[in-house]
Amino acid sequence: MSNRREFITFVVIGGFAAGVNFVSRLVIDYWTSFKVAVVLAYLVAMTTAFLLNRAYVFKASDGPWKRQYSRFVIVNLLSLAQVFLVSVGLESYLFPAIGFTWHADEIAHAIGLASPILTAYWGHKKFSFAGAAS
Repeated sequence: MSNRREFITFVVIGGFAAGVNFVSRLVIDYWTSFKVAVVLAYLVAMTTAFLLNRAYVFKASDGPWKRQYSRFVIVNLLSLAQVFLVSVGLESYLFPAIGFTWHADEIAHAIGLASPILTAYWGHKKFSFAGAAS
């Protein structure tokens, strides 16, 4: 798979996983705070993204899935920090400061989810699935 096609497939899978994340966060919001829901929804989507990326982007059949998943988690913990800081920063600080209230939680979270796309791709290509035939 060409690098361009690989990245586009990664983005499509990331978009799907972001959708899983977003919907999960809306459901989890019923039982917990926005901040906790952002973290829990991220974990649900992360496993979805791992399975799809392993199958369709990085063709990782030549690597042990447990090692790859462990590395995938490490990269995603860094991405989670970025998603959390952007989402909560917008929702708790920037949006109130500018008087933005229309679906502030949802918009803050959506922007946060999009923020780590380039760093996550690089991390998964060079670390999570390093050595996988791609």
